Amino acid sequence: MQKVRSYIGSRQYYKRIFAIMLPILLQNVITNFVSLLDNIMVGQVGTEPMSGVAIANQLIFVFNLCIFGGLSGAGIFTAQFVGKGDEEGIRQTVRMKLLIALAATAIVAVILWLQGGSLIRLFLHEGEEGLDLAATFGFSMEYLHVMMIQLLPFAIMQMYSSTLREAGETVVPMRSSMIAVAVNLVGNYILIFGKFGAPVLGTTGAAVATVISRFVECGILIIYAHTHHVRFPFFRKLYRSLKIGRALAGQMIRKGTPLLINELLWSAGMAVLNQCYSIRGLEVVSATNISSTIGNLFFCLTMALGSTITIVIGQHLGAGLLEEAASDFRKIMLLGVVLCIGIGIIMIFLAPVLSGIYNTLDSVKAMAARFLRVVGVFMPVSAYLNACYFTLRSGGRTIITFIFDSGYTWVCMIPLAFVLTHFTQLPILTIFILVNCMDLVKCLIGFFMVRSGIWIVNLVAED
Repeated sequence: MQKVRSYIGSRQYYKRIFAIMLPILLQNVITNFVSLLDNIMVGQVGTEPMSGVAIANQLIFVFNLCIFGGLSGAGIFTAQFVGKGDEEGIRQTVRMKLLIALAATAIVAVILWLQGGSLIRLFLHEGEEGLDLAATFGFSMEYLHVMMIQLLPFAIMQMYSSTLREAGETVVPMRSSMIAVAVNLVGNYILIFGKFGAPVLGTTGAAVATVISRFVECGILIIYAHTHHVRFPFFRKLYRSLKIGRALAGQMIRKGTPLLINELLWSAGMAVLNQCYSIRGLEVVSATNISSTIGNLFFCLTMALGSTITIVIGQHLGAGLLEEAASDFRKIMLLGVVLCIGIGIIMIFLAPVLSGIYNTLDSVKAMAARFLRVVGVFMPVSAYLNACYFTLRSGGRTIITFIFDSGYTWVCMIPLAFVLTHFTQLPILTIFILVNCMDLVKCLIGFFMVRSGIWIVNLVAED
């Protein structure tokens, strides 16, 4: 009975957890809801434009997660320095985030400019519905070229947003996202469909609206951070120099590089998985796009719980409260699994309704609904895996995190998907289910890794 109680917190505990988690959750829901509406609005133009945007967004997704992974390494130290109360330490981690954001943006921009077309063509395959591949390619390239403008503001926005969250401020990033969402929605309506005298820009209009909203969100966070020095003194004198202590820089590079590589390989792995599925035709690309866009709306809960783990456990580790950190994992993990059981059931029942919103082929809608039901069944599994991932990362065990996350994806899941799509005649739904079943094995690995306690490390303790 005592062991069971160790997984359940008090009412006050859950109030504190929800106070951290709900603003992050709301921010993620708003952002992903806009992606869903983007998808639906572009889908009104036709299946080819929707597929073209989906393919381009696969490439943008890789960049987004590269930024997430690159900043996460420094963010581990930010959260622990906050727990320790070290203002200069926080300032130096933010400078490291800035350098990482600038470098990642430059590298990805060059790759997309030079090789974007070649990467898009990897997803274009004939299917049963006879969709126009050339038109899809054209829509995808138009969208990608405009979206490249938002790479830098997105990276800087993530730098400020993550730092504010690690310092305990989760409401302001949420509000900035809400404003950006409103800008994006209005921009989409005007520019995609040519309202209020604007030209009809279609997929290009969707990209322009997104770019504008990114600049708005970035500007709000920068202004807030640098006008609230009393609460966030580490933003003062942030750009007086780019000084970072050699020892700390070395630590952040050692801990952060595996996370950057992990997010790069994991996001690239998801793109490769979708490319494997695309072998079965362009309608599969459309169906996986619909299911992933809707699915991401529900996955906001697991991501919010992951961010909460980073903040709560990171601050406890930095303050030397190691037993409390272990207790936090158990309680937040169970909370996430229970909530995701309910979310998964909702997904299963609403799948046909949600996929039916799109203006696309009936066969694509039906396929997307089946994919969504599979995703709903695996929601509790995803919650547990997310809790394991963010917990291992909070203690700076980034090599282990890398092996657990992207290593497993590339060694186990991608080869299975490649073999099943290229060398068998199995239905795409069966392949999708089998690939997702690999997460069950990953759960066992995560269980033993977290149970071992190897992640319980104070990275910022005085020598």
